[in-house]
Amino acid sequence: MNVSKKSPPKLPESLPFSHPAALIATWFGTGLISKFPGTLASLATLPCAWLIMRDFGLNGLLIFVITAFAAGLWASNVMVQEIGDEGADPGMVVIDEVAGQALTLCVVPPDLMLYFVGFVLFRLFDILKPWPISLCEARIKGGLGIMVDDIVAGIFAAICLSIYFFVYQWFISAF
Repeated sequence: MNVSKKSPPKLPESLPFSHPAALIATWFGTGLISKFPGTLASLATLPCAWLIMRDFGLNGLLIFVITAFAAGLWASNVMVQEIGDEGADPGMVVIDEVAGQALTLCVVPPDLMLYFVGFVLFRLFDILKPWPISLCEARIKGGLGIMVDDIVAGIFAAICLSIYFFVYQWFISAF
């Protein structure tokens, strides 16, 4: 039986893993895992967001999102330049998932159930890419294109998570 295994993603030879852009873009190597790197990066974001919200509150998490976006924009641009394809959105670049997932969680307190719902909602929007997320992905190139579609997915997921949280709070208080 000949079973071919998909080889794990590899960084461009001109960009070692120790380069800050590689570390940031792959979220410290998470993007180099061969199966479901975006989902794993979103999962890895959950405890980070939890700790930031617990210790620094909403402002801390918003600073994390802005920092992840800015660093991700730079790192994604470096990756795209090293790959040599401005239209590329390499699967190993997962800092966009980190920023989008963290943005989703900004609308709720740290709570296991709420973070799980936020994770599922963000992954659905990120994978299915309904309009205008798909439009952002198609029209915006380079590092900005890599980052923006996940930020928009995070906004959509945050809106849905806010509605869920509101209904959940209302339901709990009604009974």
